[in-house]
Formats: sequence, structure tokens, C-alpha cells
Amino acid sequence: MRNEGLGSWPARRARKTPHRTALIHADTTVSYAELYARTTRLAHALRALGLRRGDRIAYLGPNHPSYLETLFAAGTLGAVFVPLNPRLAGPEIAYQLGDSGAKVLVYAPSLAGLVAGLPGNAHVRTFVEVGSRYEELIDQAAEEPIDQPVTAEDMCIIMYTSGTTGRPKGAMLTHGNLTWNAVNVLVDHDLTADERALVSAPLFHTAGLNMLTLPVLLKGGTCVLVESFDPAATLDLIERHRITFMFGVPTMFDQVARHPRWADADLSSLRILTCGGSPVPTPLIAAYQERGLTFLQGYGMTEASPGTLFLDAEHAVGKAGSAGVPHFFSDVRVVRPDFTPVDIGETGEVVVRGPHVMPGYWGLPDETAAVFADGWFRSGDAARVDEDGYVFIVDRIKDMIISGGENIYPAEIEDLLLGHPGIVECAVIGVADDKWGEVPRAVVVPREGVQLDPDEVLASLAGHLAKYKIPKSVVVVDELPRTASGKLLKARVRTRYGTTDSSARKRT
Repeated sequence: MRNEGLGSWPARRARKTPHRTALIHADTTVSYAELYARTTRLAHALRALGLRRGDRIAYLGPNHPSYLETLFAAGTLGAVFVPLNPRLAGPEIAYQLGDSGAKVLVYAPSLAGLVAGLPGNAHVRTFVEVGSRYEELIDQAAEEPIDQPVTAEDMCIIMYTSGTTGRPKGAMLTHGNLTWNAVNVLVDHDLTADERALVSAPLFHTAGLNMLTLPVLLKGGTCVLVESFDPAATLDLIERHRITFMFGVPTMFDQVARHPRWADADLSSLRILTCGGSPVPTPLIAAYQERGLTFLQGYGMTEASPGTLFLDAEHAVGKAGSAGVPHFFSDVRVVRPDFTPVDIGETGEVVVRGPHVMPGYWGLPDETAAVFADGWFRSGDAARVDEDGYVFIVDRIKDMIISGGENIYPAEIEDLLLGHPGIVECAVIGVADDKWGEVPRAVVVPREGVQLDPDEVLASLAGHLAKYKIPKSVVVVDELPRTASGKLLKARVRTRYGTTDSSARKRT
């Protein structure tokens, strides 16, 4: 077999465990033998449509078996897979299609209207709707194996970053990047062949695909694909399928823990709970520990495929708040602006190097050069390292507030605010101040049925933070802007609530 990339995974797994279940979606069950057969036929069909080695094929839709079939079929041909976020607006999707130069777009029928209205798709020559057209292509295609040479250095995916500021950039992830990331997960999560993973995090997001789905399929486990997250359905699916492995962002786990069925739900099958995307609030950790469950927290980024740091169960309590230590095949340093290592407890920037780190951004050589220094990828995240080598992510460097010459990291304040019984979400931003240059402002979302008193919220922080860190004002809102993967859009929070107006209840 000359294919060393992801496209060979269905064939390699089918020859080992052909009859084991690979995917479950609604009432559909797909074995590894069926996944290999369908992937091979789809690859033949895509080749007949003109797709060749190096060409880009995009997918637009929620979690579905066709997503993974298209990914593996692209890898079989040596083509490049481009996952698209279905929650984006038409012009945003059109930009990513045009930027990547995708020749084929496979899309879910629920998005047919959106696809029909896409502007300016000169590069897309063929549109394939999942359903009868998609199944017809597979049924009529050849079934002979395809042995296209693919190396670990060949590009596998162009995965666009969240675009929290400016245009999203396409991270070029190679077959080797994704394979080494999956190996890191297998080593550090102790995955087993009978793993049953609930995939409700979106597959177009790096964590849902690369930290959950691909490692489980590499190991030969089963992925239960869910098109959208729902806390009640999550509890039902855990019980019905005896789920052992879940990934989610903190907001997803918080919604599950607040559901009325939480206290009585059968969670005995759960073995691995991984959480990422943002720091896990201390109260949320405690809620799961009361049910005998421990979070395996991590830290990563799309550009690193994404796993970078990992906190295992053994240290989940003793090192609570830490992102852990580097994954097995990952190197991480925390450095000063001159790239010298920080001292214990000193804040610096996280830089990472390893076989899972991307070679660069698609079509952006200047931006690529700017984020690499001597082979290390510069994350833009601020962190501290303790005496045992555990890394504590402080915040995005660009989110740091400088007030009267003092550095304030919003994440520290946000963690305390989330311990308030009446607050479900929050964000802390800097606003202009005549005396101090800028001061913190808390933007908070109350729990359902709670009337928050801004003065009481601020008073609850007294004695827990230095006085200069306590926000000078509070804005109570119905919701915070987030990406489809749950990541907070701080730039939009600043735009909406960063002006010094009378809408905020102030503290002098």
C-alpha cells in the first residue's frame, strides 16, 4: 500500500476489524468494511468528476457519515479536504471556497438554499448534494482499490481558523500532522479498541475531528455522530450507546450539568471526558467530580492539529487550572519576547514545535513567516509554568489589559465570576479610562430566572482579587457572541460593550 496518509485508514482498519462498527448516525450503522467500500467507490466517483491529486474538495454540512467518507476519499486520491462551517454566512463560505480554490463542493440537503445563493464561486465546478445524487455516485462507481502514492508530508486538510479577528486563515495540515496528533491522543488518553465516542462537537472544528473522531477510528472504536448538540439528547445517547468518550467545550458540559436529569442519569459507562476551547471553570470541575467524573483538560490550536498540552486524570485536582504538560510527541516552551525561557511563575508566550504543527497558512507566506521563529510556532497565548513544569494558560496576549502600568489577565477574573451562582457566562474586556488608561469591564450572562445586581457581583470579588483587577463596571446581557465551536469572540464583545457609555453599571 503506497498511501501513507489518512486515505489508507479505512483499508487498513477494514483488513484488521472489518465487521466492527465504525460509525453510528441516527438509525444508520456503518462497519469498517462498509466504510472502506463506500470510501473507495466515492474516490472513483470523484476522480470521474475530474478531481485529481492536490485538488481541493470542500464539505459543507453537520456531522454525518458522508463527511468522513468525503475526507477519506479525498485522502485516497491525494486531494485536499476543506471542511466548511455551515453556520457561516454565504459571503464567508464563498470566501473560503474561493481562497482554497475548491473544485468540488459536497453539501447537506438542509443547506441547498444557502449553496444556491453563494456568490462568485468561479472555482467550484461540481456540486454534490448528500442524498440521492451522492448515493447514485457511490452505487455506480467502481470498487477496485486505488493505490495512489501519498506521503506524510502531503497536505491533507485546509482547516480555516475561527477568524476571531480579520479574515480566517487556512491552516495547512499534512497527513503526518494529523497522524502524529492522533498518536498523541492514543498515548495520552489511553484509548481502547472498544471505545464508543459521542461526536456532538462539530467535525468542521479541529477538536471534534482531530482530538476525538480520528483517534477513535484509528484505534478501531465506534463514533456516534450527532448533527447538533442538545443536553437532553446527550444524556439519552450516553445511556443508549454506553458512551465511553466525550469531548466538549465548557459551555456544552455546563448545559448537561444544569439539565434536570443530571442527578439521576446513568453515566456509569463514561471513562474519558475531555474539555477544551477555553479554560474549564472551577465550579464546573466540581460539579462533575460530584458525579465521580474527571475532566481531562487540554490546550491546543488549529495550527497544531490541535493537541499541544494535556492534563491527565491523576493531576486533574492537584493541578486544577493547569493545561498540563506537552503531549508525548510535542515540545512546548514559555518564552519572553526575546525568546529566552521565563522563570517559574513569570508570564510569557507559549511556543510549540513537533510533527503535529502545520507547515504554514495556505497562500500566506508572510503570515506564515510571522508566526514561526527558529522552527517554533508562536501561539499568541500567555502562560506561566510552575515548579513541576505544568503550564497555566493566562490569556491571549492581545487580551491583556494594562491598567496604571499593571498587567491584568481577563481569564483570572472570568474564572472567579463563573463561581458566582447567578452567572452562567462572562467575558472581561478593557475599556478606556482617563486616570488609568484602561480598566476591566465585566460582561455577564445571568442564569435563567436570575436578576443580577451589578454592585453585588463586583462586591463578590472583593478579597479574592487585587483591587486594581476588580472590574470598574458590569454589563448584563442575554448572550455572548461565540463561534460555532463555542469559542468566545472577544473582538465582538469589545465592539459591542467596550465603549464608556451609560449602559454599564459602574463601580468607582
